[in-house]
Amino acid sequence: MKIKSVLVVQTAFPGDVILTLPLVQILKKSIPDVVIDMLVIPKCAEILSNHTSINEVIVYDKKNSESGLKGFFKKVNILKNKKYDCAFIPHRSIRSALLVKMAHIPKRIGFNKSVGKFLYTDIIPYDGTKHEIGRNCSLLQAIGIENYGKEYPQLFPSFYDKKKISHYLSEHGIQHMNNIIGIAPGTVWKTKQWPLERFSELANKFTSNGYNIVLIGGNEDVKLCEEIKNKVNSRLILNAAGKLTFLQSAELIGRCRLLVTNDSAPMHLAVAMKTTVVAIFGATIPEFGFAPYGDFDVVIETKGLTCRPCSIHGGNKCPVKTFDCMYNIKVDDVYDNAVRLLKNKYKNQ
Repeated sequence: MKIKSVLVVQTAFPGDVILTLPLVQILKKSIPDVVIDMLVIPKCAEILSNHTSINEVIVYDKKNSESGLKGFFKKVNILKNKKYDCAFIPHRSIRSALLVKMAHIPKRIGFNKSVGKFLYTDIIPYDGTKHEIGRNCSLLQAIGIENYGKEYPQLFPSFYDKKKISHYLSEHGIQHMNNIIGIAPGTVWKTKQWPLERFSELANKFTSNGYNIVLIGGNEDVKLCEEIKNKVNSRLILNAAGKLTFLQSAELIGRCRLLVTNDSAPMHLAVAMKTTVVAIFGATIPEFGFAPYGDFDVVIETKGLTCRPCSIHGGNKCPVKTFDCMYNIKVDDVYDNAVRLLKNKYKNQ
């Protein structure tokens, strides 16, 4: 079967979309003439702007304007009219499986852990020992693509995005890009968030040693980042939370020498922008396959706790009410690892 057009369905969180991009990129490299569309939720559409491997980003607003059966069948008809040859479905929901089945896409490839696996034509084992990027790329074996190297996700901030970040840094007096440390203190799940006081103390150590700190996050992180900024009380710290789009945040992270972050979307933005990561893991563990993917990235975690991991995604409260997984991670541990990475990075340049 000659594959001319492909749909990739990933209607989960931004981080999941970024971790699906290597699959798309390898597919495009392997079959240069293939047309690849990607189906995502509204929040994730902008991440994929300008991506050189993607023909069209199709938005599925499954929780609002296209919720319910009416919205579902409307989307089915749109996909059906596009007459795709093949669909890759790394997202493991029944809705995603039904969508591609009812759109009459002849070849439908997904994981054996998917709720809707009975609707697929090709079922690939979900390997829990692999990184999520490797897992997603394993779906390509269903069309004979198996020999590929390590593929990093790519993002493509526009000329306007780059200009905006240059202006933002310049207007705040930051001229030397070698001195910027990014900190992304927010996360959807509270048990994945290192305490505010620790982030504040860490930022203070950086600024006391002459580093410029940029706090990064979305609208939901503005208050948290402002509290950290106020506790540090230095002209060397900026709060960029809520002021930038996803791709502008990616561009800003790309200007940083290093990013300190929880297990959250900015970690994956940093990997895509080839910025070194110090990732702090609490309720979750890197063995789930969502650790930072860079060769020099570091994960800091509390090992040996019987209560950890407490869930796959994290939660809003510590189940055992100690929060030892995060409280046991000291500021000096994070700072020392960051400085070591920075020294190694300068040495290799």
